[in-house]
Amino acid sequence: MGWRSLRNGTKATIVNVIFPALILAAGCSGPRTPVTYAMPSVEASRVLVVVNSRSELSLEIGNYYLAKRGIPASNLCTISVAPTEEVVVASYKQDIENPIRQKLTGLNRPIDYIVFTKGIPFRMNNKGLSIDAAVAGMDIKDLESAAKDPNAGFLPNPYYGKTEPFTHEKFGMYLVTRLDGYTIDDVKKLIEQSIKAYKVDGTFLIDEADDRKTGDYGTFQESFSEGVMKLRDKKFQVIHDQKREFASPSDALIGYASWGSNDRQFRPEMYRKLKFAPGAIAETFVSTSARTFKPTSGGQSLIADLIHQGVTGVKGYCSEPYLFAMANPSILFDRYTDGYNLAESFYMASPVIKWKDIIIGDPICRPFKK
Repeated sequence: MGWRSLRNGTKATIVNVIFPALILAAGCSGPRTPVTYAMPSVEASRVLVVVNSRSELSLEIGNYYLAKRGIPASNLCTISVAPTEEVVVASYKQDIENPIRQKLTGLNRPIDYIVFTKGIPFRMNNKGLSIDAAVAGMDIKDLESAAKDPNAGFLPNPYYGKTEPFTHEKFGMYLVTRLDGYTIDDVKKLIEQSIKAYKVDGTFLIDEADDRKTGDYGTFQESFSEGVMKLRDKKFQVIHDQKREFASPSDALIGYASWGSNDRQFRPEMYRKLKFAPGAIAETFVSTSARTFKPTSGGQSLIADLIHQGVTGVKGYCSEPYLFAMANPSILFDRYTDGYNLAESFYMASPVIKWKDIIIGDPICRPFKK
């Protein structure tokens, strides 16, 4: 894979038991209506949910997610940080990483997954690094580097390419995802889509770009064909679009990969027509697809649009990651349809950590469970 820039085109069961509100903070009393809680599971007990006491959106989403997934109340980590999209490195360390470390130390159970909620910053202003990716690798030391700044650059992902279930104990990192989108309704829909996800005969759309056939881009795009072959071998329906036009089928998708706005045939109106079935995951090879989760216009295509349109999981980048950091679609969809959960599948497909990556979705969503 190449290192080139992508910028500017070059680059459950439910039980009717009502618990008290789990999230309490000054100025926030939790949800206004009772929440129906799910039966706890072993996997749910391994999820730490992080909420921001200074964001009512974060508190409400955290409470909603804990209820829907049956995550123990003790797995709630409350931090206090400015509810902005970007913070300085010092604030990240003091207000986000340190409280999470303290919470993890105090728990008497293993944690493998960490979930951030809307209203928690996702980017550091030092080189535009992802907060989520930094937390994922916060226990991994760079054995080669003498650099004093632990956020100076990416590290190899020890879980990349694996074909085994994840544990923090074995791999030394965490699988970090985020519940975010334009609105709280978008985020709740994303959670609901995860809960409703089940094995369906959905369609995968792998959309190649006519201007990505040479050099590093061409090498990377070859992985599209490999992914298509794997899915077809498993008898899945796949649209492998190699035409010049930007594809947007009318059927709901279970998997999607494209170059987004880096495709010179990109049409925003077609991108916003994409539809997704419960459990659907996606990757778009766009440098700044997760630069914001606020409604905006102009610039490169955003994964927030796909969340609004019903995708259950999607990977994006908060600033230029370069091509080498993108999730390999031949691994991503193969692992997901093999029965691994959403977080495992995205991290198995992603070569680096402590970089620019942001993964949206409920980490334990698993529609193809064997």
